[in-house]
Amino acid sequence: MSRGKFLMVGAGLSGAVIGRMLAEQGHEVTVVDSRSHIGGNCHTERDAETGVMVHIYGPHIFHTDDAEVWDYVNGFEPFLPYKNRVKTTSMGVSGDREVYSLPVNLHTINQFFRRTMRPEEAHAFITGEQADTSIEDPQTFEEQAMRFVGKDLYEAFFKGYTMKQWGCHPSELPASILKRLPVRFNYDDNYFFHKFQGMPENGYTAMIGKILDHEGITVKLETVFDRSQADEYDHVFYSGPLDGWFDYELGRLGYRTLDFERFTHEGDYQGCAVMNYGEVDVPYTRVTEHKHFAPWESHEGSVCYREFSRAAEPGDIPYYPVRQVEEKALLADYVRLAEETPGVTFVGRLGTYRYLDMDVTIREALDTGRAFLADLGEGRAPKAFYQAPL
Repeated sequence: MSRGKFLMVGAGLSGAVIGRMLAEQGHEVTVVDSRSHIGGNCHTERDAETGVMVHIYGPHIFHTDDAEVWDYVNGFEPFLPYKNRVKTTSMGVSGDREVYSLPVNLHTINQFFRRTMRPEEAHAFITGEQADTSIEDPQTFEEQAMRFVGKDLYEAFFKGYTMKQWGCHPSELPASILKRLPVRFNYDDNYFFHKFQGMPENGYTAMIGKILDHEGITVKLETVFDRSQADEYDHVFYSGPLDGWFDYELGRLGYRTLDFERFTHEGDYQGCAVMNYGEVDVPYTRVTEHKHFAPWESHEGSVCYREFSRAAEPGDIPYYPVRQVEEKALLADYVRLAEETPGVTFVGRLGTYRYLDMDVTIREALDTGRAFLADLGEGRAPKAFYQAPL
């Protein structure tokens, strides 16, 4: 196989993993990013004032059942144990604001309803007295929540938060957003079910830096990619917005973005990493306290962020694809256009216009790199998508 010259647009997980794979096969890889740092939205850095490791673009918790992905990331940076235990402040049935555990579990149910139910009793109470069983085939987020937890828990923990996060009423969102049964009938408050959970000891940027640390990889930061530059390379892997590659010629896909209000505190501000706020009249969705994301460290000072969600505008950093009916129709048009465009493969959350967790992003990058190398070796034309943007 002759030595190829490849470009990765974006120095996040997708570009780093694919770039490393190609470099290890002897190819020449250039990674460009418009920002002043690697890591994309996973970027972490030490706060100069407190020493706290801060997730600059919001917290990223690594969780997976994929043993290969877990071994892959630990091969570059040791991951230390971390369990995500989210709290939420909301109005209870008593009319007072209280702190509850998420996801909704037996403790949440008993506290909210002022009961002392056992698992079987709580299950019978929720399914028999609270859940709206008249909804047989939930089509919207609201119907999904009402079907499984009922009006009281839905309004306390899901309705307001969802309206703030997505900028619309839950009745306008598909049921698929609330994928799993949003309640546990035990006292397990671990937010995730996955076998492997943790945080990189020295942050995600350190991990991604080690992935990119290869003699065959050149990283260029503060470098804005122009589509005309693609002609200088044998192939481009693009992790920017799909519609951005085409200069938004068909229109803009919808994204949500986040604004952050940073503040510091001497001591422990809230006693947990994440505190959600479920009420609509609280303008922010949550407060994150970043020293709690590294429980093996000790810091006197604390760095916190209030998060505000809104619709992304031109120039904003896109975070979450909206993927409502209008966006899916437009996405289909862009996919057809992308599949007709030679010399580029679209990867990652923005390139495929999907919400992807980090482990899935890495899995898809590994699979994409392998499939691309196989196509290269067999003389087949590379694909625009090795994972379809569903």
